[in-house]
Amino acid sequence: MAKDARLTRVTHVLVHMAGHGGLAASDRIAEMLGTNPVVVRRMMGLLRNAGLVRSTAGARGGWQLTRELRDITLLEVHRALQSSVFSIDAGTMAAPCKVERAANEAIAGALDTGRQAFENALANITLDDVRAATSL
Repeated sequence: MAKDARLTRVTHVLVHMAGHGGLAASDRIAEMLGTNPVVVRRMMGLLRNAGLVRSTAGARGGWQLTRELRDITLLEVHRALQSSVFSIDAGTMAAPCKVERAANEAIAGALDTGRQAFENALANITLDDVRAATSL
């Protein structure tokens, strides 16, 4: 199963956008990520729906941050992208076997604990923290 790298890739793009005047065209972002502009528009559309970026049409248009880097957390980006932390499935709680149900319940609990810890950590990291770790 392929890993979902959208959170790191989009974080990278958003920090660069702020450092380059805050406006970036889908073509330019696609070039940075080595992907297709359609993929970029899909990802950026999710961020727009969450209120993190806005888009401007036209030759001088592009994507622009709606807030300062210090005001956007990685948790907001993660949630906007609707990405999954784990690829593990806890199974169904309606399994016919008691052992399977018990295993599913234990794994579901562990997944919830891990997911919450991850989200708590992301909530404490801003895009400005990421920028500060570089020379941008």
